[in-house]
Amino acid sequence: MTLFGWLQILLFCGIVVALVKPLGGYMTRVFAGERTFLSPLLVPIERGLYALAGTSEREEQRWTAYAFAMLAFNLAGLLLLYALQRLQGALPLNPAGMTAVGPELSFNTAISFVANTNWQNYGGESTMSYLTQMAGLTVQNFVSAATGMAIAVALIRAFAGSSSGRALGNFWVDMTRATLYVLLPVCIVLTLAYVALGVPQTFGPYVEATTLEGARQTIALGPVASQLAIKMLGTNGGGFFNANSAHPFENPDAISNMIQMVSIFAIGAAFTNVFGRTVGNQRQGWTILAAMGLLFVAGVAITYWAEASGNSLMHAFGLQGGNMEGKETRFGIALSSLFAVVTTAASCGAVNAMHGSFTALGGLIPLLNMQLGEVIVGGVGAGFYGIILFIVVAVFVAGLMVGRTPEYLGKKIEAKEMKMAVLAILCLPLAMLVFTAISSVMPSAVASIGTAGPHGFSEILYAYTSAAANNGSAFGGLTGNTPWYNVTLGLGMLMGRFLVIIPALAIAGSLIAKKTVPASAGTFPTDGPLFVGLLVGTILIVGGLTFFPALALGPVVEHLAMLAGQTF
Repeated sequence: MTLFGWLQILLFCGIVVALVKPLGGYMTRVFAGERTFLSPLLVPIERGLYALAGTSEREEQRWTAYAFAMLAFNLAGLLLLYALQRLQGALPLNPAGMTAVGPELSFNTAISFVANTNWQNYGGESTMSYLTQMAGLTVQNFVSAATGMAIAVALIRAFAGSSSGRALGNFWVDMTRATLYVLLPVCIVLTLAYVALGVPQTFGPYVEATTLEGARQTIALGPVASQLAIKMLGTNGGGFFNANSAHPFENPDAISNMIQMVSIFAIGAAFTNVFGRTVGNQRQGWTILAAMGLLFVAGVAITYWAEASGNSLMHAFGLQGGNMEGKETRFGIALSSLFAVVTTAASCGAVNAMHGSFTALGGLIPLLNMQLGEVIVGGVGAGFYGIILFIVVAVFVAGLMVGRTPEYLGKKIEAKEMKMAVLAILCLPLAMLVFTAISSVMPSAVASIGTAGPHGFSEILYAYTSAAANNGSAFGGLTGNTPWYNVTLGLGMLMGRFLVIIPALAIAGSLIAKKTVPASAGTFPTDGPLFVGLLVGTILIVGGLTFFPALALGPVVEHLAMLAGQTF
């Protein structure tokens, strides 16, 4: 580890924290329907979209109607994206002549982008046409992110609302505002910045070049910058190129690398401020951000240390230094470690280094980040409602300890809220561990493993963890483009997305109908260091009890084998 490496990490953290308040304030006004500097331009467009959809910003929905609208919209998007892939060979904007995508892969990819996961069992530049990339994948990058933001806003209203009304807002309105006022304007700016830094943005055909050896090479191009902007800002992660943000056309230099990492965290971190402003106590938002930040900094420190320490097996041969395998020299160990923790803490899945080439402990942290359930900033919106589930559990535990009915921000946490929170939390290990267990003993699934020993098990565990956590990154040795993995990973993505959203909305529907109880001398404070410790402890205990046995069979055993000098 170096001082310069830590300064780069501190710079990233400083930029993210500096953006929290202004971006949080802006998003608060957007979702409250207040005037912003973009209102003169966007309000007519917004109202036109409502007229086309047959709704109005004055029309509100209870949680059941909100959930039905969300599910119907996402189902329509899934079917359209599936059809677009299956028909792309006969559609325009296909200069490379891409053929139709196979049924299992189309199924997996459609679910992946609708669920804000962007798991890719294919190389983007060799599988998807320009039309599929733009009208299918990029559109879903926007609306899947907007869906997560809408759910988070509905849950925030539940804590800020009262029993005078049971409505959570309007899904169509929340999703439209998230797209029009937040995602699109920021992405336009980011796209121009990426183009200025050298990222391609063209409809032209792929370029033929002659190498120094005289061979002909095809260089893939396309509308890369626009997809790159939303894949990062919306914590989608799916790359235009197979190498993702390790590709020089997607990530040319250290400046673009920093912009991408900040984009991944910006909206998720700002949602804590939206929460604080909406409930009338910004300290509540800063407390949640502090818990997220504590887990994040710990993860970065461990990953950076593990990668900088290198591999003792290599040291025995006299090859000293850190672990540079699978990393870009233009980023080095510090920025590669930081990117790995950022992208898995935020359920983004974009990579600028190959996580499967990390050391055992360096790879364990990205894996654990995803297993904790999107609580370390998480996806846009998804991270906020993910940590709210753990807040419900933490407050319930605190109530049991002091012998009074648990409450959070004046809302009593009772049996219904606890059941829904536990249901949402347990659906993740169900998808991650059950499919991993089956794949670990199924000969056809084991045949897809690229590495022997515990690392091979980690490849399977990482795949299903990434799918259910709606992350999309991978330990690269696994061949995932098989019928078994395409179907089961797709099912895992559906479970990880919608079996969390529905209970979260049910909690919101229950809470908004409750009266707000005034704070008293016996109220447990939830805006200070004590609650930060309780929340972090709850997350780690639940995660540790659930996933430690599986981690012990993978990265933990791999690390101990390395120390013992054993290879596989």
